[in-house]
Amino acid sequence: MRMLTGQREQVTIEIEKRHQNPEFFAVLPRVKMASKTPAATGRLLFTFKKWYYNACGFNKLGLVRDDTVYENTDVKEAIRRLPEPVYNDRMFRIRRALDLSMKHQILPKDQWTKYEEDVHYLQPYLKEVIRERKEKEEWQRK
Repeated sequence: MRMLTGQREQVTIEIEKRHQNPEFFAVLPRVKMASKTPAATGRLLFTFKKWYYNACGFNKLGLVRDDTVYENTDVKEAIRRLPEPVYNDRMFRIRRALDLSMKHQILPKDQWTKYEEDVHYLQPYLKEVIRERKEKEEWQRK
């Protein structure tokens, strides 16, 4: 056991000495890393996202993703800041979804929300609210 530990220490010291030598890095071969993911991976990821979006089921009720966000204090503040037409559209979609849910029905397929049409209308307001809350907490710490 001691022999292995001693060998490990010796190898570690040898590696550290090499790394301290600037010429060590000049000898290493230059390796180019892949900067882009293959197109097939991107298509596969898009297909999976689209499948998952449809599997969640909220689109069959006419909802968009931001309609289903859990309403904590930050989300409530972001909703309060929404422009009136956007807020009214949100309330219409939620009420229609509740009505359909109570009737155990879904919308006709041509009225389902498509993945490509899903607009993240709440995210900019939510990011702003979170940024302001963190800034306020930072000021209160000082």
